[in-house]
Amino acid sequence: FASPCGCSLLKKALDNGLIAIELHDIRSHALDKHRMTDDAPYGGGGGMVMKVEPIDRALRSIPMAADNVPVILLTPQGERFCQKTAEELAGHPQIVLVCGHYEGVDERVRSKLVNREISIGDYVITGGELSAMVVVDAVSRLVPGVLGNCDSAGADSFSMGLLE
Repeated sequence: FASPCGCSLLKKALDNGLIAIELHDIRSHALDKHRMTDDAPYGGGGGMVMKVEPIDRALRSIPMAADNVPVILLTPQGERFCQKTAEELAGHPQIVLVCGHYEGVDERVRSKLVNREISIGDYVITGGELSAMVVVDAVSRLVPGVLGNCDSAGADSFSMGLLE
């Protein structure tokens, strides 16, 4: 995330304390000597899925600002991310994004650890980090003070319904 966060509006917003981005390496929460985060799916099938245990430990290590913090799994099966979703998320003091990899995540992540699933579109990418950057950028620009002109976000094409 260094490159997108190291320039432009995101850099200024981070430098001015308008937003904060904390990265948590799931692998550092794996307990085995190889720090494995993937395993074969329980019910069989091709590919690997992310294990629930390291994700659970990583999420438990994050101080939550409130009881209703959106903990979002970025997944192709989620609701489609749009400007309305970005606006809703910008109203929260904190959001937590869980980035999937491989063929997805252990089903217990969906059923027990996250309270929302979001997709940025119908195509395959290498991992959830790219989806996370889309969400971070779209939500951050809606935080008061991030854009130079406070009316800019409200006049955007999708906010005005011009491209829907």
